[in-house]
Amino acid sequence: MQQVLGIDIGFGFTKATNGRSTIIFKSLSGEAADIQYWADFGESQPVDQIHVSIDGKSYFIGELAEQQSSAPTYTLDQDRLVAEYVRILALTAAGLLIQNGMVNVPVNVVSGLPIGHFRRHHERFRDLLTGHHAVAYHSPNGQSASKSIYINKVRMLPQPLGSILNLLMDDHGRITQREVAAQKIGVVDIGFRTTDFCIMDRLRHIDRGSRTIDSGMSKAFGLIAQKLQEKCGVAVELYRLYQAVEEGTIRMRGKAVNFSAIRDHVFEQLAAGIAGEIDRLWAHDWDIDMILLTGGGSRELARHLRPLIAGNVVPLEPHTDSRLNNVFGYMKYGRFIWGNGTAGPSAEAAPAPQPSERPAVASV
Repeated sequence: MQQVLGIDIGFGFTKATNGRSTIIFKSLSGEAADIQYWADFGESQPVDQIHVSIDGKSYFIGELAEQQSSAPTYTLDQDRLVAEYVRILALTAAGLLIQNGMVNVPVNVVSGLPIGHFRRHHERFRDLLTGHHAVAYHSPNGQSASKSIYINKVRMLPQPLGSILNLLMDDHGRITQREVAAQKIGVVDIGFRTTDFCIMDRLRHIDRGSRTIDSGMSKAFGLIAQKLQEKCGVAVELYRLYQAVEEGTIRMRGKAVNFSAIRDHVFEQLAAGIAGEIDRLWAHDWDIDMILLTGGGSRELARHLRPLIAGNVVPLEPHTDSRLNNVFGYMKYGRFIWGNGTAGPSAEAAPAPQPSERPAVASV
C-alpha cells in the first residue's frame, strides 16, 4: 500500500493534497515560543496552529509563526528556500495529510520548481525529502502526536506543468481532455517570487518558450509596502499584506487606510511587464491554441493582464483557488505514474505523459 501526495513549496504559500484533503499555509517558520496562556475563542482550522518538532528542533509554522514567534522568517531566495525551508515545510505538510494510524507507509511525492531553477535544484530537493523522518505535532493543550514518515519516491516537475496536467487529467490520473491534449498550450504561472512561462505542444514541453522571470507578486507587495511606509510611517512585512491587498484596505493604529488606487496602479505596471515578456518570449509561437493563467498571482492580476494578451486566454474558474492548480496536477500525475502500485526509481525529471497512455489505476 502507498500514498501519493502533491506538495508545492512556494515562496508565499505551501500547498499540499492527497486527493481527499487539501491544506495551504504561509511559508513561514519561527522558533517555537513558550506560550504562557493559550486562548482561542475563534473558529480555528488545523493549519492555524501548526507546532512541529523535526530532528529535535521545534517550530511554529504558518499562521502560528506569524502571530506567536518573536522573529518569523521566510525567504525570497531560491537557494535558501531549498536549503533551509523545503524539508521543514514539506514534512510538515506531509504529516498533516498522512492518514492516522499509518506508520511507515510508503509515501510517494510529486513536487515542482520554477523552470529557471529546475536543473540546479531538483536533485537536492528530491534528496532532502527521500527517506525516513520523524515529525511530532504539538497541540495547545500540551498533547503531542508523533508520526513516522517514509518518503519512498519523489518526482519533480517544472511547476507550470502541474496546471496543464490538472486541466487534462481526472482525479485518477487519466487523461480525459483528449482534444485539449492535442493542442498547443501556453501557461503563465504567476507566483509570489517568480513568474513562469511554459509551452506544451501536444504534451511535449517546448523549452524555447519556457523560462522564469524574477517578477512575481512580491515585487508588487514591496512597492505597496514602500508607499504605505511613506504615507503612514509603518514598515509592513510582505507576508502580512495578503488580505489587505485583496481588500485594498489596511488598519494601522486603529484607522483604516485605503490604498486600492495604489494597488491597482502597481498591478497594472506588473501586468504590463508580464505581457511584454509574453510578447517577446512567444513571438514565434503565434499558433498557441490557448493560454492558461495560473498561480496565486493570477487571481489579482487577471483583470489587468488579460486585456494585454493577444490570444485565447482561458478564463479563471470563479470558485477555484488558482494557488492550488499546480499541486492538484502534481497529485494527478503521481496517480498516473504510481497508480498501478509499481514505479521505477526516483528520477530528477519526470517524463511527460503521452495522450495515448492509459495507466492502470488504483486507489491511494
